[in-house]
Parts: sequence; structure tokens; C-alpha cells
Amino acid sequence: MRSVDLKDLKNRLRDYIHFAAAGEVVLVTDGNRVIAEIVPPQPGRRLGEAKDDVISRGIREGWITPAKNPGTGPLPRKPVMLFEELMKDLDESRADRDLDGAED
Repeated sequence: MRSVDLKDLKNRLRDYIHFAAAGEVVLVTDGNRVIAEIVPPQPGRRLGEAKDDVISRGIREGWITPAKNPGTGPLPRKPVMLFEELMKDLDESRADRDLDGAED
């Protein structure tokens, strides 16, 4: 395990990232206080997995509850009214807003 002061880390970030990539944990300090850790990536970690990792961690720790029956997408929508009824309702709404009172 290595430690580095924040000021030195700024100047040699690439070196410390390489240490972490090689398997070492690097403690970042500010004065005599540890403020962060640079750790090696988990085995099999790939770019773009951060979102899934948070969800997986949340499920493991119990602060996210997965859906009981995850489907393949949104439920199919049932029509509220027939198309003809919709058009009739739209025509009536337009007639209500007609300023001169004339209908088409």
C-alpha cells in the first residue's frame, strides 16, 4: 500500500494510477488525513458498467428492491375510446372554441 499527498498526486497522477492498475492501493492524504483511495479495478470490470454496478450494489445491500416480475417493456395500452369517438370529441371541442359561432 502506498500513500501520497494530494499536492504530489497532482504532479504524478499517471504514476499512481499505474500503481493502482498493477494491484496496489494508493491512499491519498491531505496533511495527515486520508481523504481518498485509488484502488485497482475489480476483475472483469469494463467501461460503461458504473450504472449497473450501482444497481447491483443497491440490490445486494437492500436499498433497491428489484421488480417482482420484470417484463420486456411497458404494458400494452388499451384504447380509451374509438378513433371515431375521439374525432367527434375533437370536433365538438373545436366548435366550442369557435369565436363567431359558425360550424363547419
